[in-house]
Amino acid sequence: MSDPVAATPFVSLPRFATSIGQRADLIYRTEWDRVLSWGDTLRFAEYVDAFEAKAGVEIFSQEQLGHYLCLLVEGRVEIAKHDSSGGRKTLATIGPGKTFGEMSLIDGEPRSASAIALDDSKVLVLTEENFRRLVEHHPRLGTVVLGRLGMLMSQRLRRTSELLVDFLDQ
Repeated sequence: MSDPVAATPFVSLPRFATSIGQRADLIYRTEWDRVLSWGDTLRFAEYVDAFEAKAGVEIFSQEQLGHYLCLLVEGRVEIAKHDSSGGRKTLATIGPGKTFGEMSLIDGEPRSASAIALDDSKVLVLTEENFRRLVEHHPRLGTVVLGRLGMLMSQRLRRTSELLVDFLDQ
């Protein structure tokens, strides 16, 4: 298979040139190395594209459409959400090797938060279109990817529940 189809217009970041092998090396240095064999990593690399974001640039913004997830391979990214008074609250700071933006890929809803590059950053992006192609061409790998995404979202929900319980009236 050749390089992935063009990313959707929602990914407004500049690309940086990488081969499938280079993208596989980058993936293998992320949290995905725990669930993917080297062969699966090479296949997964066929479906992601590489982008860069300068410090201060929004990778995506709250309420934006754009169904893709990001694997941060270099830099740091702030995940922030606007509160009811319009202020911006930091939910998390993501470092290299981490995944973010997966909720929109799974549920098709607008972004629940913004992602802002704190440093010059590089991300690998899996678009909804390429995710569907991956599942169609490699169903077992698609199942592994879905399982990993489910686990990531479950872990985040557990952390959120732990924080929220202190704010609930009893």
